[in-house]
Amino acid sequence: MQTRIADAYRNTPDGDAAERILRSCVHCGFCLATCPTYQVLGNELDSPRGRIYLIKQVLEGATPTVKTRLHLDRCLTCRNCETTCPSGVEYGKLLDIGRHIVEEKVGRSPIESATRSVLKTGLGSPRLFKSALKLGQGLRRLLPASLQARIPATDSAGDRPAPRHPRRMLVLEGCVQPGLKPNINAAAARVLDRLGISLIAADEAGCCGALAHHLNDRDDGLNAARRNVDAWIPHLDAGVEAIVMTASGCGAMVKDYGWLLRHDAAYAEKAARISAATKDISEILVAERDALKPLTAHRSPLTQKIAYHPPCTLQHGQKLSGGVEALLTDAGFELTQVAEPHLCCGSAGTYSILQPEISGQLKARKLGHLTAGAPERIVTANIGCLAHLQSGTSLPVLHWVELLDEALGQTGEPAGN
Repeated sequence: MQTRIADAYRNTPDGDAAERILRSCVHCGFCLATCPTYQVLGNELDSPRGRIYLIKQVLEGATPTVKTRLHLDRCLTCRNCETTCPSGVEYGKLLDIGRHIVEEKVGRSPIESATRSVLKTGLGSPRLFKSALKLGQGLRRLLPASLQARIPATDSAGDRPAPRHPRRMLVLEGCVQPGLKPNINAAAARVLDRLGISLIAADEAGCCGALAHHLNDRDDGLNAARRNVDAWIPHLDAGVEAIVMTASGCGAMVKDYGWLLRHDAAYAEKAARISAATKDISEILVAERDALKPLTAHRSPLTQKIAYHPPCTLQHGQKLSGGVEALLTDAGFELTQVAEPHLCCGSAGTYSILQPEISGQLKARKLGHLTAGAPERIVTANIGCLAHLQSGTSLPVLHWVELLDEALGQTGEPAGN
């Protein structure tokens, strides 16, 4: 794709990166076939190719409008198009640049700005989110059925083993996950404990920054990244093997720290080191698969038929596929066939709140595929997907590591030494 970048953006970090990405696009249109918003809306401006043209026009000097911003806002940032693209177009990075520029030039109404600020603050603070969730759960029975579905029941964590092994790994506790599903990180800790690995947290770490980043607040997103880099580097220096992510959305964000902070002289090298050390829990357990198999080989049957939804941030953002399925199959679970496994469920962070109609259509489509094989439970690998899907079905929706923890709990095998 030929470009004529405007003087305002030429020879700037954003302008140079955008021009490189734009020039890699051959506008073949393969991305349209796998873009969720194009599938729902049928408008090319709500497809990756259409949005690329919109961003290109802005970078070449065109004045963006509210309509421009709307089409960029409607993108789920699922990055399905990156998996499909034969030219390797880094659409997610280009979208971040385009959204940032359009946000500065077009702005938002006071109501829109306030809504985004509340979402960023409320969801990004575990303390505030837990308080709001507790209040909602207390009033749940008094609310309309449509709102009740959005407020999950209280969940317990179970025991979390104390650190006792020479091998140690860090875990990001997360923002909403400790309130919604505290058992996820506890289950991951129990599984790793059986393999002789202690899972610990850095108290100074907080939100990964994805919330602010995807709400176009670049500064807050980068500050969150810097805070976590500062919290984790001492632990890596002390011999921690990896930074484990049990929420694939957080994992995709942290793995991008090196890119996002590449021009920050004080953080570039440290951020790249953090990104390299970050692993999804599935990556860790696939690497430990030989040690894990004997622990689940003789377990009694638990739930047999499982439908698995691979989050976009895992399969497209982190380019990880097949690992979760292999681990669950090793543990004796039967995975049902699910149509369109590549397609987004519609959660996408705050997208389900800001774009409820599109999100709702995608959720219904995804749940139709997930339940077609009559599973007993649904599993996924990201807290946002989990909560979103659970709001639309009576079937239990869990993180897959919770199932693995159940399987290990039935074996009666001792924990790793």
